[in-house]
Amino acid sequence: MIKVAVDAMGGDFGPYPIIEGTVLALKESPSFHAILVGEPARIESLVPKGLRKRISIVEADDVIRMDEPATEALKRKDSSIYKAVDLVRKGEADAVVSAGHSGATMSLATLRIGRLKNVSRPAIATLMPTYKDQKTLVLDVGANVDCKPEHLFEFGVMGEAYARALMGIDAPRVGLLSNGEEETKGNELTKAAFKQLRSLPTFIGNVEGNNIFDASVDVVVCDGFTGNILLKTSEGVADAISKLMKKNIKRSPLSMAGAFMMKKVFRALKKEIDYSEYGGAPLIGVKGCTIISHGKSTPKAIKNAIFQAVRYVDSDINRFIEERLEEMAAVKG
Repeated sequence: MIKVAVDAMGGDFGPYPIIEGTVLALKESPSFHAILVGEPARIESLVPKGLRKRISIVEADDVIRMDEPATEALKRKDSSIYKAVDLVRKGEADAVVSAGHSGATMSLATLRIGRLKNVSRPAIATLMPTYKDQKTLVLDVGANVDCKPEHLFEFGVMGEAYARALMGIDAPRVGLLSNGEEETKGNELTKAAFKQLRSLPTFIGNVEGNNIFDASVDVVVCDGFTGNILLKTSEGVADAISKLMKKNIKRSPLSMAGAFMMKKVFRALKKEIDYSEYGGAPLIGVKGCTIISHGKSTPKAIKNAIFQAVRYVDSDINRFIEERLEEMAAVKG
């Protein structure tokens, strides 16, 4: 049975939404065992008696606060995130889920669990909505601010593996985010990365920002600085559009009547851009599985993050990444 270590103390709202989300996941699926890491007394008070056989508790008295530097995590061995990550390192858990300090989670997963063979830099991946019935995977969206061309090449291979294993796409189209489709467009990094990525059979060339949302590409590769700006901008635009629509609807009785008819459309749109539907972002390229959830995660988001972790482990994606990178290294000479 898959074992998922959950940082019960991470997150902006304390242990309740984390534990409630774990409980919801356990009630919905018998496919995993949960290991809750944190203060036993607080955890036990929130766990129903009927589920206690499917939950283990690992004591941790310390919590890395959101406003603390990520470097603190390596020193604080009694923190909930340190102990949760260490369970994966020691083979006592298959995956870790945390809504706590994302920098601390990334640092600990990379340094304590370790990178996959031939992976220089793990990357955070996220799914973006399109106006068709599919998603676009974007990586990196924040783990690596400064990248080299070989890092972007690895992101392409890792994204391709994720799309095949978890999105069910046999031949995913991999694109490099740039300021134009032509091979000559881009900065020094993207031009050099282009030359490496074209050895990947699934690489379709440069793509622009709008292509992320039009379903013309399955995997978009970029450095973490660009990817994080893209992610935050997209979230801001979606929120602004929603508020503008509400504002203008209230100005006109006719608009309010039309809004009633559009209610189902709005609900569907909200679901498409709601982070809680996905639960979290995987840190691809580390051994085991690490899912980084939003600090403001709801119980639903934590539940979905746990299910994402279970699917990740079940997919055997890490073996595919290692084999694919070894294969591509041979092709590149």
